[in-house]
Amino acid sequence: MGSFQKHSGVCPEPADEQGGCCIQIAESETTVIRSKESGAYLTWENLGVAVSSSIGSAGKNGFRSVLTDTTGYAKPGEIVAIMGPSGCGKSTLLDSLAGRLASNTRQTGRILINGHKSRLAYGTMAYMTQEQVLTWTLTVKESVYYSAELQLPKSMPKSEKMERADKTIREMGLQDSMNTRIGGWGIKGLSGGQKRRLSICIELLTRPKFLLLDEPVSGLDSASSYYVMSRIVKLTQQYRMTVVAAIHQPSSQVFGLFNNLCLLSLGKTLYFGPTFAANQFFAVNGFPCPELQSPADHYLMTINTDFDEGTDAGNTSDEVIHILAEAYKSSEVYMETQREIATLCAMEGDLIEGRGRMQASFITQCMVLSARSFKNMYRDLGYYWLRLGIYIALGFALGTLFYQIGFEYDSINARVSMILFVSSFLTILAVGGFPSFVEETKVFQCERLNGHYGVGSYVISHAVSSTPYLLLISLIPGAIAYSFIGLQREPGQFIYFELIVLMAMLLVECQMMIVAAVVPNLLMGIISGAGVQGLMILGAGFFRLPNQLPHVFWKYPMYYVSFHRYALEGLYKNEFEGLIFPAYMGGLPTIDGETILKSVLHVEMEYSKWVDLGILFGMVVTYRIMFFCIIKTKEKVGPIIRDFMSSYTFRN
Repeated sequence: MGSFQKHSGVCPEPADEQGGCCIQIAESETTVIRSKESGAYLTWENLGVAVSSSIGSAGKNGFRSVLTDTTGYAKPGEIVAIMGPSGCGKSTLLDSLAGRLASNTRQTGRILINGHKSRLAYGTMAYMTQEQVLTWTLTVKESVYYSAELQLPKSMPKSEKMERADKTIREMGLQDSMNTRIGGWGIKGLSGGQKRRLSICIELLTRPKFLLLDEPVSGLDSASSYYVMSRIVKLTQQYRMTVVAAIHQPSSQVFGLFNNLCLLSLGKTLYFGPTFAANQFFAVNGFPCPELQSPADHYLMTINTDFDEGTDAGNTSDEVIHILAEAYKSSEVYMETQREIATLCAMEGDLIEGRGRMQASFITQCMVLSARSFKNMYRDLGYYWLRLGIYIALGFALGTLFYQIGFEYDSINARVSMILFVSSFLTILAVGGFPSFVEETKVFQCERLNGHYGVGSYVISHAVSSTPYLLLISLIPGAIAYSFIGLQREPGQFIYFELIVLMAMLLVECQMMIVAAVVPNLLMGIISGAGVQGLMILGAGFFRLPNQLPHVFWKYPMYYVSFHRYALEGLYKNEFEGLIFPAYMGGLPTIDGETILKSVLHVEMEYSKWVDLGILFGMVVTYRIMFFCIIKTKEKVGPIIRDFMSSYTFRN
């Protein structure tokens, strides 16, 4: 086979920008990588990935091979295009390079940064996934501005951050849509292509050394695809980025913009080398590209196995893939790839610090995230406003049902039933905010993986931004119901009543946050959250009095871990203490509220109602801490499980 001419793109000097994205890629969090000032070199050798699968579709060891012995490299100022039919392993290769494989996968081979074996940690490179994850209530300008404040160094003045944001918006051609909302249900916002450009724009703010793009032009017409990729090529050369992009169906113009091409099919590498040399490779091996046909279309039609109609020579798709895979391993372009990888691995540069030290300060992150989340909650009608309307309606319903219950004997049962509804069934409706929270969690997970901010700042900011809305939801309906029912009129009793309702709603919100972290699926999350609430209500000491609860499970631990128990106790004490119910005409004697609490409701009177409120507040803090720990544990355990599973070899 003839030799291939090596392609070298024109790469201008690096832009005189301050503080591009410094990449920390290491086997531990404290290690740093070596990189030349002009950029960082990425290589992968004999990379294989297998995923656990159902019995019958996997090998005898329970794993199915997705990638097999994939080898390639990416250099600063150049773009590597990964192409292949659906299911060939394009996204898996990107996930491998980004260190984002699921914990049920095994990875073999090695990924090197300037010749150093390393594992990509969280926040070390910009990665635009195929799924567009954006806060749909924000405008383009707001999204980029907030991201600039979060990602850019704390030493950079705010005016420079905004200038960088404006410049990046113009670079991606979004200046005419700056004040347009991204859009979601009920709101027509950006088009699919504009959303993709916005996602890329957010990741380009830090001028990262590494940029991974999964289907950056999916859903765009040929002209828009070309203009978007042209901008990316220009920025790649200007900022000396190392770019790897998975492309599904590029046009001829887009295909001509790539420096190197990686062709995959059935997880195998059929070609890696200069884009312009792929035509000669296919022609030499018996699959020439017809005249007037796009080379990219020809390659994909040749190696597609989904619709196996064979070739003009009578070969099946599997045979074609086998021929190309074997031919590539013995070709000159493969040898040139190996030599290039060896050269890149031998290069060493200066140590650069991890990106985390260049981000905004913790306080700035909390303030920016709180402002963004508050604005999102304000604009999203389904987050809190719909709930407020429903709660107001229920407040009127509760008030009219128990209207002016008075202080007769009959009012005792009415008070108890009303308190149960307020402390349990009314607060459980907070589960309705789960879908909106899941959408916000998706944005957090995407931004967290790219290192935009920390877990602590996210947890604190969500608590700060959501509390005013929950206070409003508890105050207005609570005041309506309280005044209609005719409960104790002392200001202290009313304030305590509102505080208990607020704490209960905060606790339900916290519990649903934990459920979302453990069960991210929307339907399963709502069912799981409602199930947990139901168990806690049953163990709260109403349907069965505390001394009648079975000791196994219901008394220990449910009665003590259920926040409904403390909400019930607090509201019972708040309402019955100090009340006297006069003698009934049927002969029943006068009875005071303390006797009802002790003898009828079996409430523990060793401590005051303020202790119950304090316990509820402590549970709110505990649940927030649990939410933080769950997220951090998932971040740390995932890579550990992957490394443990990857230590075993698998059969392809």
